[in-house]
Amino acid sequence: MSKLKNILVVRNDRFGEFLLNIPAFRALKETFGNASLTLAVNCSVKELAEKTGYVRELLVWENKKHSLKEILGFIKQLKRKKYDACVILNPSKEFNLISFLAGIPVRVGYDRKLGFLLTNKIKDTKHLGNRHEVDSNLELVGLIGANTSDKSVSIKLEEKAFPELAGQSSIAIHPFTSDAVKQWPMERFVELANMIMQEVDAKVVLVGKVENEIGKGIGRGIEKSLGIINLINKTSLVELAQVLKQCQLLVSCDSGPMHLAASVGTPVIALFRNDFPGKAAKRWGPWGEGHIVIEKSNLNDITVDEVLSKVKKILALRGVK
Repeated sequence: MSKLKNILVVRNDRFGEFLLNIPAFRALKETFGNASLTLAVNCSVKELAEKTGYVRELLVWENKKHSLKEILGFIKQLKRKKYDACVILNPSKEFNLISFLAGIPVRVGYDRKLGFLLTNKIKDTKHLGNRHEVDSNLELVGLIGANTSDKSVSIKLEEKAFPELAGQSSIAIHPFTSDAVKQWPMERFVELANMIMQEVDAKVVLVGKVENEIGKGIGRGIEKSLGIINLINKTSLVELAQVLKQCQLLVSCDSGPMHLAASVGTPVIALFRNDFPGKAAKRWGPWGEGHIVIEKSNLNDITVDEVLSKVKKILALRGVK
């Protein structure tokens, strides 16, 4: 595999999952130093993907069902680029077929969803939750000999000042998740924000993105009742990363912003359930040092006082009273 020169890498799901592939991108680049890496991503992740520092070109291929015309057009595009390897990091029946029909000689992925079309494959056991997603991604690229000693998840950002964050230290709260079973009760996030405002010398910043009116209303309601900074739906992913980098910490359930904060070096207090192995912190927890995971079988058993004590612990370590 030492002669690979033109590698296509596919990770076209949500941005949190995407970020946990950065060590795998690094492994490919370090192992095949002269190779050109092209990354296929969702359109929503493209701006963030540009900040990884390891990819020469980005292709947009949404994680959705495509028409036959779209598939044939994309296959034609891939053929023109003459890739000699394709690494499919999130299993996809559609992309397993596309990579095969595009004539890419080395096709790497998980042995499912038409896995017989792949040349290098392993059984997908990630649902067992017995190791972190970062390690699973590294195992996959390891099938073609890619490896790295640097397993950090980090992105390269330009500095940007946000006037709202000037002055006091800031604590970010992301009160939403994409999965209801991972949601800490919203009223407890409200209570936590209130207690932080009362007991800690720091601003509280609401972050994240929600599409439904209930979520938007919650953000406006917390802002009105507590006087905190509401940046919900007001930042791009790169701007959100810049906001999180300026914060002392983030409090969040399992979510994309949790991984984004970790990627810019901001400590995370992450709230997890541990009764679903495939969704537990062992697989999906914030990657790196300095984070705190509070994990219980029932999120209702995590109290506001418990989370507040961890907030104060991290702030004390960072010199904030």
